[in-house]
Amino acid sequence: MDWPVSVALAQSVPELPTGTDWSYEMKLDGHRMIMWRTGDGVRLQARSGRDVTAAWGDLALAGHHLPAGTVLDGEAVITTEDGRISFEAAQARAASSPTRAHRLAAQRPAHYIAFDALQLPSGDARPRPYSERRAALLNLLAELPANTPIQAVSATTDRDTALTWYNTLHNQGIEGIVAKRTTSPYRAGRASAWQKIRHADTIEATVAGFTGTARHPRALAVRLPDGRVALSQRLTTALATRIAPHLVPQSGRAYTQGGDAYTPASGEIVVEVVAGTTRHAVVTVVRLR
Repeated sequence: MDWPVSVALAQSVPELPTGTDWSYEMKLDGHRMIMWRTGDGVRLQARSGRDVTAAWGDLALAGHHLPAGTVLDGEAVITTEDGRISFEAAQARAASSPTRAHRLAAQRPAHYIAFDALQLPSGDARPRPYSERRAALLNLLAELPANTPIQAVSATTDRDTALTWYNTLHNQGIEGIVAKRTTSPYRAGRASAWQKIRHADTIEATVAGFTGTARHPRALAVRLPDGRVALSQRLTTALATRIAPHLVPQSGRAYTQGGDAYTPASGEIVVEVVAGTTRHAVVTVVRLR
């Protein structure tokens, strides 16, 4: 498997799917991370493909207990003194210099919550069904030291249990539920058989730019009330058709805080977004001033 690996993404849905071939996992409010245990050591990859090992040295150290040839997909999380998962703490760590990250790790160590096995010492696990990958992940992590910060995400095949998690654990940093079809392989991008529901607030945001072309925008760059610029999900045809005539492209390129490039645009366009603490914002309604 070549570095960096492209990750699977979950599609936002209004409610969890039903059926006997789904497994439901807690969605934690942290930083997506791929953990590579190579023959030489451990490397940590962000969703974007960047090497973030220096910022998460405590997790890299823990990863040395994994057998060489292991590649895991998961979430790096940091908890507060009361046990709540804090996205703000994870964000501060991710944005730190190596020296400051080391100091933060001593104050508040991170945990790595693994939710998939992409590669095992025996080879590439991505073509195998989720149910087999999950079983292999649990067997792998059972061999780690008892005090390891590497843990498996909580999962259930009972939809009612998943909804109970969703309704009762939001204040603990559980931002939603991800449903995965048990027979599905691991596929990169939104072609994966993953669906998610998540807690979020709907707010107004202004459009700062777009990806794709002005005639056929693929996604919007929206400026949130706190000043951050985030990319939207891929626009539906209806939303793209409605907003395209009002986009006025500007020269040059700009970048979101997450490092995504977009074409700046002017225009009095306001959208409603489902905006949480994640990298992307889900556009729901477009309104023109």
